[in-house]
Amino acid sequence: MLDADLKSQLQAYLEKVVHPIELVASLDQGESSQELKELLEDIAPLSDKVSLRLDGNDKRKPSFAINRTGTDVTVRFAGIPMGHEFTSLVLALLQVGGHPSKASQEVIEQVRNLDGEYRFETFMSLSCHSCPDTVQALNLMSVLNPNISHVAIDGALFQDEVNERQVMAVPTVYLNGEFFDTGRMEIEQIAARLDTNAHARAAERLNTKAPFDVLVVGGGPAGAAAAIYAARKGIRTGVAAERFGGQVLDTMAIENFISVPYTEGPKLAASLEQHVHEYDVDVMNLQRAEQLIPATTEGGLHEVRLANGATLKAKTVILSTGARWRNMNVPGEQEYRNKGVTYCPHCDGPLFKGKRVAVIGGGNSGVEAAIDLAGIVGHVTLLEFDSKLRADEVLQRKLRSLPNVTIIVSAQTTEVLGDEQKVTGLNYTDRSSGQAHSVALEGVFVQIGLLPNTDWLKGTVQLSPRHEIEVDARGETSVPGVFAAGDVTTVPYKQIVIAVGEGSKASLSAFDYLIRLPVEEIEQEAVTA
Repeated sequence: MLDADLKSQLQAYLEKVVHPIELVASLDQGESSQELKELLEDIAPLSDKVSLRLDGNDKRKPSFAINRTGTDVTVRFAGIPMGHEFTSLVLALLQVGGHPSKASQEVIEQVRNLDGEYRFETFMSLSCHSCPDTVQALNLMSVLNPNISHVAIDGALFQDEVNERQVMAVPTVYLNGEFFDTGRMEIEQIAARLDTNAHARAAERLNTKAPFDVLVVGGGPAGAAAAIYAARKGIRTGVAAERFGGQVLDTMAIENFISVPYTEGPKLAASLEQHVHEYDVDVMNLQRAEQLIPATTEGGLHEVRLANGATLKAKTVILSTGARWRNMNVPGEQEYRNKGVTYCPHCDGPLFKGKRVAVIGGGNSGVEAAIDLAGIVGHVTLLEFDSKLRADEVLQRKLRSLPNVTIIVSAQTTEVLGDEQKVTGLNYTDRSSGQAHSVALEGVFVQIGLLPNTDWLKGTVQLSPRHEIEVDARGETSVPGVFAAGDVTTVPYKQIVIAVGEGSKASLSAFDYLIRLPVEEIEQEAVTA
């Protein structure tokens, strides 16, 4: 199962195991059980602190538990954690074996102090790049607190359970048998959900922070670059991000980031965060900005109010809140979101194996999604509003060569249909003839572009008709001392490499703004703060 190089790397990691651990497999006669058996038999000999049993009696087969011998510390996987989940497996082996995690001590203590019984189940897919964060967070929580248990379930192997629970997006998390949430989650976010006083404590801590020279709002490529460039100037720098990495976390293959021939979104996001942490930057993750209050005088302090009630102050602010998936805004879309309506073909595609799906959008993203899905699902119907596809010709040729794809242009989606529990089809209108049509299907993948995250800025900085922040060549907005960068701005071509450059430029402009403030204003601000 594991090649020689992977075994060698894993063996080096397992040297960090402190406590003996036991792998307990629950298997049947199926092919997947045989694959899991081979994987575990590859792992066990790599460390004298790892043993293997094949007599597990868990109802899910194939599955296995990683137990700290003689204790209640355990992590369970239902499936074969390869692909994106191999890292989750390695971390689980280390953490159950006593190797400390990289989570902050504050979060570790918060999890350890949670009262009650929490039985988590996460449905994931091995091709999902959003799933590992959620799986790893819940695995760690189950190691830290004996009242918390977690099993990560590969939805592709347990289709009956997926259908019974009507899981149509991953990761989907259940708590004590009831739906908890769906989508990428980090340990801080989950702990805050379970700890009712967490938000108030976080707000209290944030309110005590001294004013920043530069406060970056947003943690995507533009925000990360801005923070690094500011910190390198030796000025007080902070980053408030709803989720560090931003939209990059939802991106699979990245092949146009110069000097990096190929990477994946989560890997790039992790590298960005690691680079930021190499400098003296106050990173405040899981913080959503809700209001910008500009300084009343040039050189004064701007305020950013957060969703938890806290307020951060800064001499300059760099807005880099990025963008989000554009919705179709038709009846049924929100009602069936994560019940058949989804926005990530890489994550959720395996849940629709053998089924009929539609892809909305004929640009590169839509056509790439249709090509990807065609190898998994029974049939793909691609609907494009325009009279022709807008994707690159090489992608169009590939799409048209696939036998299980139907392409419909001049199609305006008018409604997503369902039976109150899941998607059953959609309606569209032929824009050429005006005739209405229906398509029976089980999934709808929306790929029609992005919307800037600027709702919270209306009435403060100048926005374009498309609600993007208007900036000049220096990244300056209409408010002195407030700058912007990345996909949230009017700068054309929403690309990672462009966002990084724009973030750097906005940071340099903010620094230039600071050093040109009159000395008396700077001194007065210091006294006021």
